[in-house]
Amino acid sequence: MAGHGNTPAAWTAVAVAMLGFVVGSVALLQTPASMTLLWIGIAIALIAFPFFLVLSKMGYNSSDH
Repeated sequence: MAGHGNTPAAWTAVAVAMLGFVVGSVALLQTPASMTLLWIGIAIALIAFPFFLVLSKMGYNSSDH
């Protein structure tokens, strides 16, 4: 299937999830690990999927945007 996942909704969701993973990784690299920052990163990463669904319902899940 050509173009699978190449939509604005998919790219935005991946970017949000990546931001969450980066925030969580930075939290774990601190000494001692910042559990508050880790949970913020987890929350950001978990928001990516509902964010994708909202953008998809708004019509950003097609390649012609």
